[in-house]
Amino acid sequence: MEDGGGNGRRSARREGARPTVRDIAARSGVSRATVSRVLNGRPDVAAATREAVLRHIRDDAYSTNRMAKGLSSGRTGLIGVTVPYINAEYFMEILTGVAQALYVHDARLVVCPTEHEHDLEVSLLDRVMHGTTDGAILILPSESNQELQALRSRRFPFVIIDPSQAPSDDIVAVSSNHWSGARTMTEHLLSLGHRRIAAIRGLSWMTASNDRLAGFHSALISAGLPPNPELIAEGDWNVGGGRTAMEELLRLEELPTAVFAFNDNMAVGALDAIAEHGLRVPEDISVAGFDDTNVAGATRPKLTTVHQPLHEMGRIAVSLLYRTLQQQPLDATHVELSTRLIVRQSTGPPRR
Repeated sequence: MEDGGGNGRRSARREGARPTVRDIAARSGVSRATVSRVLNGRPDVAAATREAVLRHIRDDAYSTNRMAKGLSSGRTGLIGVTVPYINAEYFMEILTGVAQALYVHDARLVVCPTEHEHDLEVSLLDRVMHGTTDGAILILPSESNQELQALRSRRFPFVIIDPSQAPSDDIVAVSSNHWSGARTMTEHLLSLGHRRIAAIRGLSWMTASNDRLAGFHSALISAGLPPNPELIAEGDWNVGGGRTAMEELLRLEELPTAVFAFNDNMAVGALDAIAEHGLRVPEDISVAGFDDTNVAGATRPKLTTVHQPLHEMGRIAVSLLYRTLQQQPLDATHVELSTRLIVRQSTGPPRR
């Protein structure tokens, strides 16, 4: 039976309303900061105090709340997601898949934009580890394998989406098959009759860029065409980088008849540069991309590209993370999803 003060506090609240942290603190005889530490799963709370707070949470119908459901298992119902660029369409499509999957698990995501700054990323990870979230999904993390292993040794569950560097075998990761997607696109260009095909690669230290370049070279070699270094220009995954790389290719004495940009943004930059030089796509130069983000269908002409299942990557990453949280065995630690060729109007046969 509750004392008179407790009944007074309960009657002061609207009937059926969810109790606040202040209510729980008053009934438990502790500070609001202590209640917050319990809610966040912090270890610096005495066992007896923690049990008292949890008992009042349960008694006050807090168990109907998403957070309280997790408290019995020591979870917060929050999943941290680190993203290099909060406004890039590529990342937003992955985040949509993550959010949809978390909804099924009755959980929410905490977005941590890192802007590709390594120190900021490490700081954010350190923050989400200390009781704030149950686990994390790292999109294109900049950490080295050594740093990721150190994170894993602290028993903090995480899954990588599209690792920027090849992860070790015991790190759980989801990506597309970059090699296969690039080979398929190059075979498409070869089938149209192109033999002088240029590539605008991404940053050379990133796994996706190197795997796509390997697939590109594989298709050329299979067609009896040795890779030509002068036809490889380096971009930075952005529109501006694609434009600069295309300008470099347009200064060649013999122009390529087709250009394969390793993502859609760089393909858009290539289209801009080609138009500024008074050339037409695909009549003078065919242009292809990779990703199949919304921009690919908005260019003129519409962009031939490689479709990456970005939503599915996000959903599978959440599935793997929850299997890890529930200590269920994984069929594989590295999951590679299939890509598919999307043919639109930006590619065609070369001029005879």
